[in-house]
Amino acid sequence: MKLKLPLGKISPETLRKVVFEHLGAPNPDVILGPALGEDGAVVRVGDKVVISSMDPITGAVERIGWLAVNINANDVSTFGIPPTFFSSCLLLPENSQEKTVQTICMQIDSAAKKLGIAVIGGHTEVTPELNRPIIVGYAMGVTEPGRYVTSAGSKPRNKLILTKGAGIEGTAILATEKHDTLIRALSESLLKSARAFYRQISVVEEAVLAFSVGGVTAMHDPTEGGVAGGVHELADASGLGFRIFEKDVFVAPETSEICKFFEIDALQLIGSGALLISAEPRFAEKIVKDLRDRRIRAAVIGEFLENPKERFLVRADGSATDLVRPLSDHLWSALEK
Repeated sequence: MKLKLPLGKISPETLRKVVFEHLGAPNPDVILGPALGEDGAVVRVGDKVVISSMDPITGAVERIGWLAVNINANDVSTFGIPPTFFSSCLLLPENSQEKTVQTICMQIDSAAKKLGIAVIGGHTEVTPELNRPIIVGYAMGVTEPGRYVTSAGSKPRNKLILTKGAGIEGTAILATEKHDTLIRALSESLLKSARAFYRQISVVEEAVLAFSVGGVTAMHDPTEGGVAGGVHELADASGLGFRIFEKDVFVAPETSEICKFFEIDALQLIGSGALLISAEPRFAEKIVKDLRDRRIRAAVIGEFLENPKERFLVRADGSATDLVRPLSDHLWSALEK
């Protein structure tokens, strides 16, 4: 019997067994190729290094162009460098209007200008059998050799820092896409505040700032699978375990109420807008302080452990349990209700 893949990212097992076994011709200029927990690729081009990342936007409609730029820019910035170039493939449902193309392109333009990114090309088409627009984005940044970090740099006893909080993107998407359902139980003021979470989606500022402070060993932005998935991916990349403390993971009231309504877990809700930072212990508090000085919420939420099988969530009452690895982002189950 053939099992269907769940919605969202495919499992690490399928990545290892299928995707990573089919990577084309080897090339010595590929410094970092496909790997578990990594947000992008690192390629040598002459005396420079190019960082690149690709991500689709599939679960949102209203701000799809704006999200495409920011989500891909975030992935590049987790290497500690600002993104500079962006391209995209825009797939539209049948019967789409020119106005839709205009709106999405204006969103891309606005987001790119805000981050200082040049849009360098792409492709746009009307695609059969789609029921919503899809954008696959691609972002790049350029740096010097050795002037970046990857997700694989964490060491045992490194501190784990989380910026902003859990479920930021998922909160904004659900407050927008499921407004008519949520308004039956939640106030308009709360939903308006939740929709404004889109403003928090970029992590470029905090990623570049944290890297400049020093002591950063790895960074990762928790997208699909939320904070829970992101912590696992960061640990996967470095072959480590971890201990995180539930009481230190900030969940905004808006996120909490929306998750309660849909009976989903905030830690497993798509989390773009948050940044996970692995740091040497002596630098961790300085990084947190500098982020807070920029009015960016940040806190140490745990630490990395040597044994990769030890992956604990410590509850508020002090009890410890294994941190769930999401099979599918809880956004999908909420959108289907």
